[in-house]
Amino acid sequence: MKGVCRATKRNGEPCKTPATGSNGYCWAHDPANADKRRRTASRAGSSKGGGEISDLKAQLKKLAADALSGEVERGVAAVVNQILNSRIRLVELERKIKEAEELEARLEALEDVLKRRAG
Repeated sequence: MKGVCRATKRNGEPCKTPATGSNGYCWAHDPANADKRRRTASRAGSSKGGGEISDLKAQLKKLAADALSGEVERGVAAVVNQILNSRIRLVELERKIKEAEELEARLEALEDVLKRRAG
């Protein structure tokens, strides 16, 4: 298939993303982008989201146990649960913003390739 990435995905299927370079790869599989992909993956791996999610899960687990045992009044537990749910929504919002920024960067790279091909 001309114009489609010639790489094979990790699951063994052929990549169906449009090829962006003369080497026949999409942006994600192009060896020229390996350093940028590593930097992006490194930033994603060191983001606070994963640790914050674990922390929120632990807090919810403890809150549930404390409410069930009577150590925390159910009314107080309900308010704390609402606060934790607000934090969870903020973590999700941060993730969506980051994802949108990464997609925007990829689109800009594709647009640059298309401009170079047209010019």
